[in-house]
Amino acid sequence: MAGDSQVHMDHDMEIGVTPTAVKKLPKHMREAQISTERTHLIADPIKKPRQRYVQKDGKCNVHHGNVQETYRYLSDLFTTLVDLRWRFSLFIFTLVYVVNWLFFGLLWYIIALIRGDLWHSDEEGWTPCVENLNSFVSAFLFSIETETTIGYGYRVITEKCPEGIILLLIQAILGSIVNAMMVGCMFVKISQPKNRAETLMFSHKAVISVRDNKLCLMFRVGDLRNSHIVEASIRAKLIRSQQTKEGEFIPLNQTDINIGFDTGDDRLFLVSPLIISHEINEKSPFWELSQAQMDKEEFEIVVILEGMVEATGMTCQARSSYLDKEVLWGWRFTPVLSLEKGFYEVDYNSFHDIYETNTPSCSAKELAATLREGQLLPTLSSLTPEPPKPYTLEPLSTHNPLTKEVDKGEEGERGEINGSAAALEDQPGLD
Repeated sequence: MAGDSQVHMDHDMEIGVTPTAVKKLPKHMREAQISTERTHLIADPIKKPRQRYVQKDGKCNVHHGNVQETYRYLSDLFTTLVDLRWRFSLFIFTLVYVVNWLFFGLLWYIIALIRGDLWHSDEEGWTPCVENLNSFVSAFLFSIETETTIGYGYRVITEKCPEGIILLLIQAILGSIVNAMMVGCMFVKISQPKNRAETLMFSHKAVISVRDNKLCLMFRVGDLRNSHIVEASIRAKLIRSQQTKEGEFIPLNQTDINIGFDTGDDRLFLVSPLIISHEINEKSPFWELSQAQMDKEEFEIVVILEGMVEATGMTCQARSSYLDKEVLWGWRFTPVLSLEKGFYEVDYNSFHDIYETNTPSCSAKELAATLREGQLLPTLSSLTPEPPKPYTLEPLSTHNPLTKEVDKGEEGERGEINGSAAALEDQPGLD
């Protein structure tokens, strides 16, 4: 008994048990519940939202920390500048030009200082290196005029200054390189195809329902622009934690979700919104998951749409993701396409709309087994030998104990064999 202080085992051994006071656990520990299907404790009965790996707008929620070899970024300086945020790009753009002008302005000022042009410029017969250059400010302005080819005509280099001619050549060449690099960075940054991805839409939710007697995972994609995405293709990844048989824990394991790459259905003609379907079959990671099990799973589905921008020919990629709570079981997408006079009308107000439909809550594996059994039963019935036709007898009462029912096969019809011992004895050929 629970109140006894001794426990008897096989009536031969007595084990002394000293009752101890049970300590009251903290509130957050008392609310913990042990899951019947998992071995760990769940502190909150409500499943906490999973941290996204990819945001809805396509940004990857990953931060690279403790990078030691930062010099690798300088080996690809152009890409580094293009990848910077706009405020940093504009700051570097301005800083590079200002520093370049200041540097060459300082060199022009040093030349004028060494030649003595700052003190003898007003003397008759004195030929300075640069006319009307009498201070650092004027040297800085001359540097800007030289590199930007403004040419006001007030400050001009003379032919009796070989060091100035050499410096002019160097500044012209380096200025062209700086212009090419900085303008090129700005042009590439402005024309980046990721801006084209802003007009590619993904439905807010993914749904699971039956298509052609098979459970399918579906989501919708669309393009708002009239210019099309050429060679558009789509793929999907399932991201969830996994533990191998050897005990290795993989926190963000990636698994391919087949959305038609073996049949070519992943190649899209994205003129109007399309519903992308993943058939949950034996190769699907959702094959053995029912609706109840799906609600307990923690996963994220990342979808990637790629193609070339028709206007520029550059490759564009749009991304989105669906958490486990954003995959709804037993729903379908509302149609958005209607036929008008001479054209098809797309209603983007209903792009994200869904409606509920009758869907079995069992797993795709169980549904397939049920459908197979339903198809095999008629086949087996048709192979059963047909019973011999009874002799023509007079109908007897329905209370006759000799009345029997015979299954005639696929049609499920029932026949009755009516007879009696006396009637059978009267038939010829029967003993």
